[in-house]
Amino acid sequence: MSKRRVSITEENVRIMNVRLGRDVRWYGFINLYGCDIGDETRIGTFVEIQKNAVIGKRCKISSHTFICEGVEIEDEVFVGHNVTFINDRYPRACNPDGTPQTEADWTVEKTRIGRRASLGSSVTILGGVTVGEGTIVGAGSVVTRDIPARAVAAGNPARVIRLLEKDE
Repeated sequence: MSKRRVSITEENVRIMNVRLGRDVRWYGFINLYGCDIGDETRIGTFVEIQKNAVIGKRCKISSHTFICEGVEIEDEVFVGHNVTFINDRYPRACNPDGTPQTEADWTVEKTRIGRRASLGSSVTILGGVTVGEGTIVGAGSVVTRDIPARAVAAGNPARVIRLLEKDE
């Protein structure tokens, strides 16, 4: 069954031009636009998901999370409370000549979160990185570079602490 493109405006809910899978659940105060959301995904309150972001099937996106353009989250990923994604390493409000920047003045850096990864509360993910399949990123970490599959990483900047055993 393919996703359907929907627009829903309810009190405290804005879903505009979203490809929505089946049985997606959400709570109040969300802003989703131009993104893809997979089947059976749950989206908490105070979440924004921007255009061209892709969320897989059976994900849990906890409250107060910001997922920007260029982020791809694969299936069965846990995103803790207050997780923030960044898609521009050198953000500026204006160009050198003082004119306000537009979308034409910068390039989105793609970010990928592998299947079954887990991002703890208040994690910040910089643009252009990959978090590997099954990886756990500890709460409060700042991910500045790729993290391999099946790792446990934490800190600022996040560093691999250990690799997960086969049965973990």
